[in-house]
Amino acid sequence: MIIPELPNYLSSLGGAEHKGLIIALFTLTAGISRPFSGRLTDQWGRVPVMAIGSIVCVLCGFLYPILTTLSGFFMLRLVHGFSTGFKPTATSAYVADIIPQERWGEALGMHGLCFSIGGAVGPAVGSFVAQNFGLNTMFFSSSLFAFLSIVIVLNMKETLYPKRKFQTSMLKISRSDILEKRAIPAGIVTLLSYSAYGVILTLIPDWSEHLGIANKGLFFTAYTLASIGIRFVSGKVSDRFGRIKVMLVGLFVIVISLVLLGKGDSVSGLILGACVYGIGTGILSPALNAWTIDLSLPQYRGKAMATMYIALEIGIGGGALLAGYIYQDFIPRIPYIMYGNAIVIFLAFFYVLYWDKTKTERRDRLL
Repeated sequence: MIIPELPNYLSSLGGAEHKGLIIALFTLTAGISRPFSGRLTDQWGRVPVMAIGSIVCVLCGFLYPILTTLSGFFMLRLVHGFSTGFKPTATSAYVADIIPQERWGEALGMHGLCFSIGGAVGPAVGSFVAQNFGLNTMFFSSSLFAFLSIVIVLNMKETLYPKRKFQTSMLKISRSDILEKRAIPAGIVTLLSYSAYGVILTLIPDWSEHLGIANKGLFFTAYTLASIGIRFVSGKVSDRFGRIKVMLVGLFVIVISLVLLGKGDSVSGLILGACVYGIGTGILSPALNAWTIDLSLPQYRGKAMATMYIALEIGIGGGALLAGYIYQDFIPRIPYIMYGNAIVIFLAFFYVLYWDKTKTERRDRLL
């Protein structure tokens, strides 16, 4: 709800040159919190960790209108990152608990579908509320939606057995708790591929305004609607034909979308690029999430998902930070940033090909 309006909000606070930090700071604490959320998910339970993520969202929505200095805003972006650091980690593990392995792709595709619906409705509603009722109302409304999610989460049945009571020792993280080594290949693909999302979150609001689009959430609505459409089938396809083939298709489509966004200096071009990007992420995401779980052991699902999400935060944050640093509020640079990021996605494409080739060679040697 709030992301499309944050660049202009930051400009009104006198921080226009720091737009890359809007996403980068958020993803920094999200990434830092992942080892903790993964450990807590595997020991304390899925439900309480999901609830923590939602509670952070409630609190931050109320604090944005109060902390109206640059330092206050940036501090809130850091704190707000804990919501993403906790909620998705536990939710993905919860889904894997209640769904048979042979349907993980389909299930995580439906989970992503719900995420996408929120991503479609949120930006459009947020911009509408901000334009008609003011930014403070938008912030308070985001808190209300987060509170509703808490109500739902607290009525969900815990799936972790056996689970332990919370102890402060659960917050002591060793080096082995940070990453699930088996899930590192999925983490590499995630880091490279999600750099595009960081670039888009940073640049698209200003690019939309440059093209004369009043509602900055229009791009995100078009992107998410396209993503929703493909997610109905992409998860099932990855269950049937394999994660690798589906991920390669998704990555290639994302490359095309970034080229279209760079060339599309019109409203129709922006919407076309948004739709193609939505199709690409809708193909890639369920397969990538299911691949992460495929690579891990059942007792380390929380840590495996945390590993993938750490990579996701680094990718989004790094993409946002680099895009903001290069952009510097100079609109003509945006297409070139898009083209440059397309090259990064190609690196992910070739890494998947290399991983699949080496895996096949290892299997042939064993046979």
